[in-house]
Amino acid sequence: MHPIERLRYVARSSGGDQRMLVRETAGALRGLGFDPAGLVVACRRIVERHPNSGPLWWLCASVLAAADPYRCAAALADAIEMDPTPDVLVDGLPDGATVCIVGWPDLIGEALLRRGDATVLAIETDEDAIGSTAFVRRLRHADVDAEVVPASGSAAAVLASDLVVIEAMASSATDLLATQGSRALASVAYCAEVPVWAVIGRGRCLPTPLFEAMGGRASTGTLPWESDTEIVPLVLSNWVARPDGVVPTADVSMQPECPMSYELLRSSAM
Repeated sequence: MHPIERLRYVARSSGGDQRMLVRETAGALRGLGFDPAGLVVACRRIVERHPNSGPLWWLCASVLAAADPYRCAAALADAIEMDPTPDVLVDGLPDGATVCIVGWPDLIGEALLRRGDATVLAIETDEDAIGSTAFVRRLRHADVDAEVVPASGSAAAVLASDLVVIEAMASSATDLLATQGSRALASVAYCAEVPVWAVIGRGRCLPTPLFEAMGGRASTGTLPWESDTEIVPLVLSNWVARPDGVVPTADVSMQPECPMSYELLRSSAM
């Protein structure tokens, strides 16, 4: 595939594994050989099409600040492929736990499939009800006990769980951007004293202005309750699972994983 067509494919795609999106985007950018202005436009278009993908914002911000952007893109694609966060979850999740999640999260989903001993309660989302059902079906095929729970039953599911696990699409030092329904789940768990784990994989902790831009673009043109995503305060969690281990939230100091790129805050000419 020609690099320009590959980049258009990435820009048009939605959802999908975040590591795959980073790998495909990095490959497309490396193949383009753009001049600096062209690279800026390409990166803006990628994040405009994927306002919810923290790893793509991380990739684009890092590439635009790099002295050798194409080598940087290759290095970051390798880094996110080797993200140890699923390994951290596999090692850290309690044995035989009942785990409540929202939708089909990439990193948590991989860890639950590999562990095999959890009971999974997957809260159905309006955005991706089919995805939740498909995820539960995949878990069952791997002999993992799993149930799809309608959103109306989320509170009951929390009370029946040993822990709630929320995956961040992106994070700042104090907040997560997560799938709609995550904040309600974490809030119920917080009040019921059910442990909440916040999962923040590699490439998801951003400078505050980029994080705020993500949240603003994700909700543009929709009422708050119609958005696919929402902000979840980190203080609603008890533990943070990240590449370097599972850490009590009270001891966490979240640092941005990429430089600030003000170029990404401007719209591209479409």
